[in-house]
Amino acid sequence: MNKPCIFFDRDGIVNESPGPGYVERWEDFHLMPGFVAALQVVTSKGCPAVIITNQQGVAKGLYSEDELNSMHEKMRAQLRERGLDVLDIFQCTHFASDDCACRKPKPGMIFQASEKHGLDLSSSWMIGDSEKDVEAGQAAGCRTIRVCPITEKTKADFHVAQMEEVAPILEKELAPCAL
Repeated sequence: MNKPCIFFDRDGIVNESPGPGYVERWEDFHLMPGFVAALQVVTSKGCPAVIITNQQGVAKGLYSEDELNSMHEKMRAQLRERGLDVLDIFQCTHFASDDCACRKPKPGMIFQASEKHGLDLSSSWMIGDSEKDVEAGQAAGCRTIRVCPITEKTKADFHVAQMEEVAPILEKELAPCAL
C-alpha cells in the first residue's frame, strides 16, 4: 500500500536560506525551527518526509557531492538527536542549463522518490519557498505550500509568510498515514 509523503525543499525551508549564494560548508547550515516543528507533525502522523533539493553549487565546483552528502548526514544526525529523521534526500547537482529531468521545476526527483519508496503522490505534499517547488509538486500531483512573502503571487494550495506557519496547516490538513 502506497503512503503519502511530505516533500520539503531544502534551502529556506529545512535550513536558513543563504540568500543568492549557496550553503557551501556545514558551519553555514542552520536548521529552521519551523521545519523541525513541521517534521514533528509529519512524524506524529506516521508519514514519511523526503527532502527534494536543487544543488547547482556542485556543478559549479563550489563544493563536492561528497561534501554535500556529509552536510546532509550531519543534518540528519541533528534531527535524530530530536527523535526525528527524513526517509531520504534527493538532490539535483546539475547546471540549470543542463535541462535535466530532475531539476525543479520538473518533478523528476519526486517521481524518483515515489518509485523508490512506493509513495502515493496524489495524497502527498510539496513544501517550498519558490514557485519552482510549487510547479514540481503540482506536476507530480501533490498538494503544495509555498513559504514566501504574502505579496508574492503563487499557484500553491497554501501560501504562508514564515516556515512557523506550516506545522499548524499540516496538523489540520494531513490525515494520519496508515501502514
